[in-house]
This record gives sequence, structure tokens and C-alpha cells, in this order.
Amino acid sequence: MPHCLIASSNKHTTIEVVINREKMTSSCWNRFFCGLVFLCFGFLGLIASPAEAAIKKYQFDVQVKNVSRLCHAKSIVTVNGRFPGPTIYVREGDRVVINVTNHAQYNMSIHWHGVKQYRNGWADGPAYITQCPIQTGSSYTYDFNVTGQRGTLWWHAHILWLRATVYGAIVIMPKQGTPFPFPQPHREAEIILGEWWNVDVEEFVKKANNLGLAPNTSDAHTINGKPGPLFPCSEKHTFVMEVEQGKTYLLRIINAALNDELFFAIAGHNLTVVEVDAVYTKPFTTQAILIAPGQTTNVLVQASQASGRYFMATRPFMDAPVPIDNKEATGIFQYRGIPNTVLPSLPQMPASNDTSFALSYGKKLKSLNTPNFPANVPLKVDRKLFYTIGFGKESCPTCLNGTRFVASLNNISFEMPQVGLLQAHYFNLKGVFKTDFPDRPQTPFNYTGAPLTANLGTSTGTRLSKIAFNSTVELVLQDTNLLTVETHPFHLHGYNFFVVGTGIGNFDPAKDPAKYNLVDPVERNTVGVPTGGWTAIRFRADNPGVWFMHCHLELHTGWGLKTAFVVEDGPGSDQSVLPVPKDLPPC
Repeated sequence: MPHCLIASSNKHTTIEVVINREKMTSSCWNRFFCGLVFLCFGFLGLIASPAEAAIKKYQFDVQVKNVSRLCHAKSIVTVNGRFPGPTIYVREGDRVVINVTNHAQYNMSIHWHGVKQYRNGWADGPAYITQCPIQTGSSYTYDFNVTGQRGTLWWHAHILWLRATVYGAIVIMPKQGTPFPFPQPHREAEIILGEWWNVDVEEFVKKANNLGLAPNTSDAHTINGKPGPLFPCSEKHTFVMEVEQGKTYLLRIINAALNDELFFAIAGHNLTVVEVDAVYTKPFTTQAILIAPGQTTNVLVQASQASGRYFMATRPFMDAPVPIDNKEATGIFQYRGIPNTVLPSLPQMPASNDTSFALSYGKKLKSLNTPNFPANVPLKVDRKLFYTIGFGKESCPTCLNGTRFVASLNNISFEMPQVGLLQAHYFNLKGVFKTDFPDRPQTPFNYTGAPLTANLGTSTGTRLSKIAFNSTVELVLQDTNLLTVETHPFHLHGYNFFVVGTGIGNFDPAKDPAKYNLVDPVERNTVGVPTGGWTAIRFRADNPGVWFMHCHLELHTGWGLKTAFVVEDGPGSDQSVLPVPKDLPPC
């Protein structure tokens, strides 16, 4: 039986939601679950003052389950047997306690993408950065506070390519009594965009790495784990959202794909963007959104068209000569009372290589910047960093062509350690990493000129950059034509940052900073560096610890397109890394 258990104490309120989902239809389940969650929140509002935090407890059992898609059945790694995994529902200010027990054959770690984890890198999740993975048969409890954040984030496996199936949404409601800064929606839904391979993902990635080749592109994209009726054997594997005429809906859209930036649109309906990466934006209306792996976007959509069935669709954006899975996944936006026999119409999507749409869409994203939700952009910069993004090849005698691909920042390909970097920092272990990552490339060149294919002498190492506590940082990420230009979504753990500038071609330090937006730039945790261009971000380093920064294309991360920042402790007693949890997984 479903029930909502609420226990109150002087300091916290604990909520546990326990549900038996057997024999419930998809639409019935969606309506029921949303109702139950908000019923729980309603009870919480009655017994807990707005200033009082709740403790939300979840049990995540990592387990293998047989799943069928596209006429193929295979075993996949899941959380609690669900694909996608369960949604985490919390309020701003809550404490979240998630016990993860690993029953699968692979080591596991889970990252709570976009949660700032102040002083608490132990709960961040990337394997060998802030923890060693949870081994088969073992458990680890991620215990963290959600402070000063509200909106849509997500969680995913952060080891190997396991996030292909191990992912889910995080919904952070505003504090009790605090309204959205946009019209209250009638209902909301999570829309998680993903990728599907018919073969075992870990097996084919291992095989490709051994041969020095890029792994195959996915066989389909998915919406909430389902490719939609345009694919074979997929009528029943279609996400359907039922809507009522005249009502407004909030869609919490997440790109959980491994390697593809994606467009998303609904036929005949405009989307009003109101938030990205759990930060409110100035609202703007668009026919389609562009969302990179790791990013989230909240949109309002009005069910104001003629009652019918309309396809929601997603397909990739790629404006570089790189192979992609260009097939379109679909779900159905269905008005109540319309029979399933009515054929849906497809939305008009931007062309897959529509650079101008991508750039103009990015320029429309601006912080709300109101007294309640200010954009605290650092105006003075203490530390300026300039990182080039490049590809290369290194010798590999056992590989098919005698070489394999590597990816680098400032011509350094990151080598993963065998112990967690945060432990090494906290316990001052020697020989695990160096803090000599260069602030700029050793040899400047025409970064986006003719393709450079000569031996580039890319080095490898576990080299980090040390940042003084509370210093302000400007980082310019510059794409290069080392082998090829390409777009790269970069994610910084432990922080949000402001995207103060972007451009095509080489960054000009003499002219480009004058064009920065220092008033209301968009604030987020994952940003796309345009193909053959640059992006400038700023942040204040007020969160001590070791924080991963990497391309969120899994292919490039595996090739070494990553690094980390060591942010030093501050002078105050509440400005240092928290003590090590007792159950931190051993290395």
C-alpha cells in the first residue's frame, strides 16, 4: 500500500515515501505519484515552520534488470529496477540522506549533478575524484544539504559509461510559502532525454578502447527511457503526457544523453524558458530549446491549441564533421478526451547543424537578476585562466591503427588516480597528484585556424590547479582545431558560474572582455563551448575541496578531457572541508 510517513522532531522533519506500484497504469501512476508527493509536502507545511528543514531519506538499490527496447532485450544496470531511476523530491533547505547499496557486477558511484555540496565533496560522487567507488555488495550513504538552490537538477552514475541507464531527476521545490517567479503551473512533469544502445554499453566501450577506436553512436534517443513510435517495437515504449485544454504545464527537461547536445520541441506549441540548471532566467519564448548533456531547462507550455495529439521530439545538434545518431525520439502531448487513433503531428525542428540557432538561443539566456534572485557576478578577477581544448593521438601498439585518441586541456590529458583526490588532499597524501596545471597553454598558436594533425606531443598526468579560498576566477575555455573543432559542454562540480561571454574564433584578451555581460549573465553549472569558438565563465571559489571539471560528453571525458580544482580551506571554522564520513568506500 502507498503511504506517506512523516515524523517530526524539534530540529527536523523526516519524510519517507513508500509506494507499491504494481498493476498501476503509466498515466494513473503519474497522476497518483505527483498527488502523493505534494500531499506529503502539504502535510509538511502544516507541521513544519518555513524555517525548519526536513530530512528526506531514500534507499537506492543498484541492480541489474532485463529491459526490452527496439526489439532487443538486454540486461541493464538500474536503481531500484527502474529506468530512468526514481525522482528525488526535496525542498530548498532540506537535508537529503540517500543510502546506495550496490548489487550490480560493476563498481558504482553516483553524482548529484548541480548540487553545490558546500564543504561536503564527500557527497559529490565522481569516482576517484571525491571517493573510491562502492564495490559490489557494499553500501555508502550520501548525506548532504540543499542550500540556496531550487529548481531542476539530476543524478547519475559517475563511473565508466554506467550513466547510460543509471540516472534520474532531482526536483527542488522552493521554501514553504515562496512562489515561483512565473505563473503557477497547473501540473508539472519531468522529461529526461537519453540514449539507448542495443548492445551492452560497457562491453562495446571496452572493446573500442582496446582497438583505439571511437565507440558506436547510440541506436536511439529516448524520452523518459522510451524511444517513441517512430522506432520498431516501440508503440508501447512511448511517453505520453495527458493535458487539459487551457491549462499551463511546467516541463522539467534534463539532457541525460552521453554524447549528444539535443533540440527539444512540441509540435504547434511554444515553450517559455524560465530556468536553467536550477537558476531562474528572464522568461523568453521559443519554438525549440537546445540542451547539452548535463544541463536542465524548465519551460512553461500552454495547452492552448486545437485539442489533439502532438509529438514532442528530440534530436541532436552537431555542427562539426563528427558522426552522430541523428534519429528523432518522440513522445506524445495528448489533450484529454482525444482517442489514440488520432495521428500526432511532428514539430518543426532546427536543422541538425544550425549554428545560428544555437548561438542566438544561447544569447537569450539571462539571469533573472531581481532583489530576491540577484546575479552576483564577480566584477573584479583575482585569477585569470585560459584553457585550450584539443584532440590528439598517442602511440598504441595493440590498437588497430597503432594509435588511439586522446583529449586534453592545455595539451595535458588527465590521468585518473587510483585513490580519491579529495582523500589525498584531506590527508595530505604524497605522490597522488600535482598542483602544477598551467594557467594557460605553454605554446600559443592559431587555435581555430587550419586543422593541425601533426604529432602534438600531448602529455598525460594527474595535474590540478590550486585556487585560493574566496578568490574570484575567470576561466576562458577555447576550442581548437587540433584534429577537429567540436562543441564541448563543460561541467564544474561544486559550483555554479556566470557565463559572461562567448564567441566564434580565437578569444582576444584585448577586445573581447569589453563585450562581456556583467549585469545579468546566465548562471549555470554546465556550459557549451561553441564549435571553433570560446566561452568565458566567472565564479567565486568559496567552496573548499577538490572539484572535478570535465567535458560532459562521455566519449571525450574517457579520452582525458578533464581536470580538477583544489580550492584551499578558508580561515574560518566553517570554511574547511568537513570530516570524512565513517562509511566512505575504501580504495
